[in-house]
Amino acid sequence: MLRPYNAMSRITTVIFDMYETLAENNTGLWKGTFREICSVQGLAVDPEYLYLEWKSLEMVFRKERQNLEEPENSPPFKSYEQAWRECFSAVFARLGRKGDASAAANDTIRDMGKREPYQDALDALPVLQAGWSTGILSNADDNYLLPLLDRMGWKFEAVLSSEGARAYKPLPAPFRRIMDRLGIGPDEAIYVGDTLYDDVVGAKGVGMRAAWINRHGASLDPQYVSPDYEIKSLNELPEILQAAS
Repeated sequence: MLRPYNAMSRITTVIFDMYETLAENNTGLWKGTFREICSVQGLAVDPEYLYLEWKSLEMVFRKERQNLEEPENSPPFKSYEQAWRECFSAVFARLGRKGDASAAANDTIRDMGKREPYQDALDALPVLQAGWSTGILSNADDNYLLPLLDRMGWKFEAVLSSEGARAYKPLPAPFRRIMDRLGIGPDEAIYVGDTLYDDVVGAKGVGMRAAWINRHGASLDPQYVSPDYEIKSLNELPEILQAAS
């Protein structure tokens, strides 16, 4: 479903989110990692229960890691590796288990670097990169984002992680820094991501156009700004970009 953009500026650059936009990162994959953690560490706990307990703590970190109203008052930056390790330490203590939090965090990082691409990403990227500049802006650590890009053989004009930016989407700073690296203004760019809050709110907040990849038919949340475009497949992007140009 196309949501027309009023400005007439030509889009020259497509900036992508990575996980659940170009590469899979669903709950089933995470539960697989937790099964391995429990097996390797010999933890007498149900892996799914461990995951749910850990995830509840990780969601607190996600909610508290930025202050969108006053970005300068956001907490000191903390990488995913550090946050995940702290979550494992807390959940092991909560459950009375003597797990190795550092090893568990390393297992999650390893698996994040091995995610598989979506088929529409494999199909669409060559088409898009033949006609537009492309970049990556991802809430991720370099130690799994960069290995994933290397494994896929994907090349982009600029790649920026939240770790590299020292800030998380939807704060303005990561979006502005990736534009600086690409040498473009917001009216030349479209950001493509799978979340309304991190991706659409963040992109629209700095003046970019935003495309929401909604593969699973989720409903728009009225508390967030609407995307300029809503798509079910990345294969829809070339037509959108041609029309916008």
